[in-house]
Amino acid sequence: MTRPSTMRAGVLEAHNAPLRISQISMPEPGAGEVLVRVRASGVNPLDTKIHAGAAAHARHPLPAIPGIDLAGVVEQTGRGVTRFKPGDEVYGMTGGVGGVQGSLAEFAAVDADLLALKPANLSMREAAALPLIFITAWEGLIDRAALKAGQKVLIQGGAGGVGHVAIQIARALGADVFATGSASQRATIEGFGAVFIDRDTAVETYVAEHTGGRGFDIVYDTVGGKVLDASFAAVRRFGHVVSALGWGTHALAPLSFRAATYSGVFTLLPLLTGEGRAHHGEIMREATRLIEAGKLVPLVDTRRFMLETVGDAYALIRDRAAKGKLIVDV
Repeated sequence: MTRPSTMRAGVLEAHNAPLRISQISMPEPGAGEVLVRVRASGVNPLDTKIHAGAAAHARHPLPAIPGIDLAGVVEQTGRGVTRFKPGDEVYGMTGGVGGVQGSLAEFAAVDADLLALKPANLSMREAAALPLIFITAWEGLIDRAALKAGQKVLIQGGAGGVGHVAIQIARALGADVFATGSASQRATIEGFGAVFIDRDTAVETYVAEHTGGRGFDIVYDTVGGKVLDASFAAVRRFGHVVSALGWGTHALAPLSFRAATYSGVFTLLPLLTGEGRAHHGEIMREATRLIEAGKLVPLVDTRRFMLETVGDAYALIRDRAAKGKLIVDV
């Protein structure tokens, strides 16, 4: 069957404007790329900031096709690609920033280094929920903090996108996991296997209760602001704090007094610079391994969206009304 020469896509022409659903030219895969027929596109809080022009670290020159995460089927491979073949089901964090075409389109020409085979036991919708949040969680816990079995790990914001995945990664690797959240999130956090800590509890109280006053080996902050400051007070001597939201001004003395270390996670770097893209593919292969072993499941909101209703998904995220990751069926 002859492939069409055009495709439908959601095009952002002005910040905060509705996407224009357009018929545009079909991309062609270059060397090292694959053409993916997009089945589902994950929606992240970062997408809403890019849409609003409020993410200086994630510029996407207009007009642009947004959408950071995708799941789909390989349609065609470019020169030099040997890991994938037409018909393979794949997923990854593949564009939507830095002028790289995003996933809110019927097709995308994608750097093959960014992709992995989709877990056989996940739907396209479930798979599209994972790339950005899994990579962010993995880079923090494994690449930065070098998590080891038996360590005590605190996840700040355990019911969020990165948080609920970080809980599951840490548990899968043998850590003793604790997570903060609101009272209404207790069942979600405990359902993923972490010990729940009410976010309104004083740091000194939960450090005393759960670590005997010693502190946690690793603290992963997914919230930022005052929660990152609290993380510096929650880590043990020679421990490690990692944050995906290190904005603002923070006093480092509490960290220094513990001879502890800090690092940040900037998941977009390979997309923006081209450096480290193969590692993102490696991380996604780790995700597939854990998922197919039954050790990780994504939390997905059951509401469904199409290209024409992406704005409704953005509104739910801005209003903090999503109950898991939101997915656009393409």
